[in-house]
Amino acid sequence: MRISVIGCGYLGAVHAAAMAKLGHDVVGIDVDENKVRQLQNSEAPFFEPGLPELLHEAQAAGSLTFSTDISHVEGSQVHFICVGTPQAKGEYAADLSYVEDAFFKLAKYLNPADVVVGKSTVPVGTAGRLAESLRSLAPEAELIWNPEFLREGHAVNDTLQPDRLVYGAVTSDEENEAVARLDEVYADALLRSVPRIVTDYATAELVKVSANSFLATKISFINAMAEVCEVAGADVKVLADAIGLDERIGRKFLNAGVGFGGGCLPKDIRGFMARAGQLGADEALTFLREVDNINMRRRSRLVELAREVLGGSLIGKRITMLGASFKPDSDDVRDSPALSVAAQLQLQGAAVTVTDPFAINNARKRFPELHYLESTQEALEGAELVVLVTEWAEYVNLDPVTVATKTAARIIIDGRNVLDSASWCDAGWKYRGMGRPALDGRNSQMMASL
Repeated sequence: MRISVIGCGYLGAVHAAAMAKLGHDVVGIDVDENKVRQLQNSEAPFFEPGLPELLHEAQAAGSLTFSTDISHVEGSQVHFICVGTPQAKGEYAADLSYVEDAFFKLAKYLNPADVVVGKSTVPVGTAGRLAESLRSLAPEAELIWNPEFLREGHAVNDTLQPDRLVYGAVTSDEENEAVARLDEVYADALLRSVPRIVTDYATAELVKVSANSFLATKISFINAMAEVCEVAGADVKVLADAIGLDERIGRKFLNAGVGFGGGCLPKDIRGFMARAGQLGADEALTFLREVDNINMRRRSRLVELAREVLGGSLIGKRITMLGASFKPDSDDVRDSPALSVAAQLQLQGAAVTVTDPFAINNARKRFPELHYLESTQEALEGAELVVLVTEWAEYVNLDPVTVATKTAARIIIDGRNVLDSASWCDAGWKYRGMGRPALDGRNSQMMASL
């Protein structure tokens, strides 16, 4: 099938390459000439494991092209809208200008029986409104809303092997031709019995934001428990292990630390709150405001923890931050807790050095005033405090004995609670986790037995 993908950012570039891998003939459209040039050269404009290889394979086979000319969508039977919906400036609501612009530009080139597929995360009610517009612009075309469920760092696999497919359609009966057309696109997944849910537009739109809100709530819950653990002298990691054994709760997303960031969870829960207010259901989502507040407090808590372990003052202290991206296996620094903490530490007088395997260029654009080093070993030189803020495998697997030969002091804050605290304490380090008791060589043996 011939497919077009409008918007070749994180979602669109991965989706285009994956669709080509599945055997479709794909054209990707984006307004950014530099991005299109990179993609056309099989270069990913962002770090995502497996994407460069996927681009190269598809383009070598002649099944994937990119262009800035939207007229190149002509001849495609299915058109995916994958543009961003960032948080609007000065408010919680989503900015839909990119979605609307892509939709109305695409409408000029639609043929009868074409299917437009929305993948962007939008406020509930958007698809219904766009479907009405489509009926006047291209009466025989049909809109389906097909939310994405990608995890950065796992996006290629999540697209090629999804855990579910959700279609929001004007009718959910099996005779819907647009549904049948989208089934052809996802034939590989359906042959593997991937669950498929066909529902109305509103429910499909709510699936994505509801899922993200639940995950954000689970993370903030355990971070709230970390606050209680700190004042009670308890260990939030052991607490999470214990309650996670309850099959009704589960252990995933119960990792206390500096909190979540990125381009999805924070803006999605805020946009969800804003839309609920517009619909008159604002009281239903008031808990999300506290979810957001807890998440932001974790960043401030990490700054205070740094002050505590450094004797009450940050002024002139040399601090090395391990990580800049909001999560490992990504170079995305949007709303990154790591950079937020680094900037706060520097504003309060610390001399901060940031290192990251892939995100330094993006970080430098966001916070040019911070000092960056690509080499972890160089970044550790002379540090009076080391703070792990992004759980890259490279940092989780650091040898505490070797690190101690680089730093000026043996103090580490584990902002993700992922390090082997006993091995760091055995090497003479003072270890602090978030929501965990302070550890050093004297009490590490007791904690290692838990």
